[in-house]
Amino acid sequence: MRVRHLNLADFRNYVSADVALVPGVNVFVGSNGQGKTNLVESLGYLSSLGSHRVSTDQALVRHGAQSAIVRALLAHNGREILVELQINASGANRAQISRSPAKTRELPRYFSSVLFAPEDLALVRGDPGGRRRFLDGLLVLRTPRLSGVLADYDRALRQRNTLLKSARAQSMRGGSLSTLDVWDERLIALGAEIIAARLALVEALRPRVAAAYLAIAGSDHGPRLASQLSILSSDPSVDADADAGGERADDGMPVEELTARFTSALAGLRRRELERGLTLVGPHRDDLLLELNGLPAKGYASHGESWSFALSLKLASAELLRAESSAGDPVLILDDVFAELDEPRRQRLATAIVGYEQVLITAAVENDIPPELRTNLVRIRAGEVIESTIIDDVPATEPAVTDPDLPEVEAADVASIVRETPDA
Repeated sequence: MRVRHLNLADFRNYVSADVALVPGVNVFVGSNGQGKTNLVESLGYLSSLGSHRVSTDQALVRHGAQSAIVRALLAHNGREILVELQINASGANRAQISRSPAKTRELPRYFSSVLFAPEDLALVRGDPGGRRRFLDGLLVLRTPRLSGVLADYDRALRQRNTLLKSARAQSMRGGSLSTLDVWDERLIALGAEIIAARLALVEALRPRVAAAYLAIAGSDHGPRLASQLSILSSDPSVDADADAGGERADDGMPVEELTARFTSALAGLRRRELERGLTLVGPHRDDLLLELNGLPAKGYASHGESWSFALSLKLASAELLRAESSAGDPVLILDDVFAELDEPRRQRLATAIVGYEQVLITAAVENDIPPELRTNLVRIRAGEVIESTIIDDVPATEPAVTDPDLPEVEAADVASIVRETPDA
């Protein structure tokens, strides 16, 4: 899979942007703050339905505009798909697939990417929430239907927490607790499925992370992944923002066993949960353990080791999707990565990524990129594409416009469709 053409309107600092992309490596070059990352952020959003930089969509819409448009012409096995997304500053976003209305949650089915950025250092050094989001994002790319399972779990969790708070505040028993039993069943069923999927994912990632770390660092520091499950904990934290604790799980477990463990944990914690008004165990309280040489990477790994570990997690993710997906390679996006690497690591990373169908790289300094990767350059300045060595090869076709909720495009071919700047 690859992106043939990207068009933005009112996205971040771009009034409009129109970029042709080619197979292999594409490099976006420009000084800091000019908009390089904004370009790749837009593509990352299409595959993850979220930004790697901000938690809300409002920051993605250019100041003064009501919405932003992201259009990408995708190519795979001779087939082309036009994916369009309208990101609204307020209200629900809207999407089209080849000019037909679509639900936004369907976009990851059509486009897969793996993005590594400096913010991903938090995977090693940050809180468990970031590692859970990393796993869940990869789960959805691997098995799109799990997006619904994760959303249903979040809704059940919120409802259960609301009921716990109500029971605590009103000292209610009877009816409230019987209703709580119903939500317990829902939470357990969904949570056990999520935990089982995460365990299987960690097991599949483990050898790929080790291989990627060796390829990048040039030495084996024994990187290892394991899961920490709160449902196995004898004394979970009562702090909603703290690590939940729990026992280490190196191998997968059947859903039936996870269901029994989850049920037992909730029963044992019922009194404490009523006191706190909070669900103390479940996949929302689990963690991904990262180790180097048998020690926790968080707190023990150097900056270089942490950077290599975080990058290895993303490269391992790309390798896993590459091996399992019928849609071909995911688009690999490396945002300002080479600036943090010494020359040997730059060369090793260049070797590791060269086989991907399409790689997008951003850099503030062109010389940070190994020469063999600098064949297709796009120069960015102040939210404008000022120079490109890439030749636009978008062919003429004429898809129909069917969704009145997205700005109409009156172009005669796909090239002009993806270039069209919609009305604000």
